[in-house]
Amino acid sequence: MILFRYLAREMLQSMAAVSLVLLLVILSGRFVRYLAEAASGKLDAGVVFTLLSFRLPGYLELILPLGLFIAILLAYGRLYIDSEMTVLSACGVSEGTILRYSLVCGLAVAAVVAFFSLYLSPVGARAAESLLAAQRNRTEFETLKPGRFHRLSNSAGVAYVQGVDEGGKTLRNVFLAGKDEGSDALSVMTAKTGYTITDDKSAKRFLVLGQGVQYRGSPGQANYEEVEFATYQQYVPQPAVDAKPKKFSDMLSTFQLLKATDKEAKATLQWRLSMPVLVLIVVALSVPLARTQPRTGRYAKLIPAILLYVVYLVLANAARGAMETGKNSLPFLLWWVHGAFALLAWVLFDPKRLLFWKVAK
Repeated sequence: MILFRYLAREMLQSMAAVSLVLLLVILSGRFVRYLAEAASGKLDAGVVFTLLSFRLPGYLELILPLGLFIAILLAYGRLYIDSEMTVLSACGVSEGTILRYSLVCGLAVAAVVAFFSLYLSPVGARAAESLLAAQRNRTEFETLKPGRFHRLSNSAGVAYVQGVDEGGKTLRNVFLAGKDEGSDALSVMTAKTGYTITDDKSAKRFLVLGQGVQYRGSPGQANYEEVEFATYQQYVPQPAVDAKPKKFSDMLSTFQLLKATDKEAKATLQWRLSMPVLVLIVVALSVPLARTQPRTGRYAKLIPAILLYVVYLVLANAARGAMETGKNSLPFLLWWVHGAFALLAWVLFDPKRLLFWKVAK
């Protein structure tokens, strides 16, 4: 039991550190992307951290297996370099015992990954997609940034607001300039206030300007008109919103996937169920891959082992994609990939088994 606690502490502490670094790398990249979209007006800056929190379970679902894999390589590599594994072997602790202890920790991590994969990740994906759909559904006038000129879509002109009040719903000192449809006449409007409303019957949106002036006329001609208004309404076209996200099956709960019959849903269900299995397989792979000699260094096998993990994950993703598109004839192609790497772990743990297999054949 003392040995188990020692090995578990070495593994889990290293896993926590590695997973935190990987998570910060992924979150920083996603954070920069969301900030760029917020700067361009596609996203409200106030929802950036909310989106990241919704995406967090999906990131951890993939980060934790890799973090555990690297943690075992680092922790057990140090034990080999410091000759602690040699001492343990001399005391009667076999490598099989080390593997069993590692799998017990792997089972705990697999349970956490299963919770993320089967429940939290789809919940977060649905919440993130709902929030993004609400952001895409905003009109251009709801995304205006104070103190900046914004080009309106469909060459409708430019807009400028001096300030935004009441949580971004009311615009102050609005300036609009553009061409009238079907003519060369230019239209310039200034208003003290502006906000958008939705008609209850038609569900159409309108921009309501208050206390302003409109100037209309053609360049080079003395036909300019000046119209003062207390209230002015202008129709705002509805933005195009995707009716279905790119990965609709990722939004479905596991219970919904169990009842679904399409290929994409079946592939997604198998992917979610296989994530805990992936954790146990990478643990079985990492224990023999961590073997090293004191002269070779602690990190000698780290890069090849990580490349092997990348190949494993790429093949698993490719199998899922093939199952979604129906390009393969095997209904459980993803499990064949897991089985192949489980067999590889079995051979790596004792290479003599491969020789015995060849002789037996």
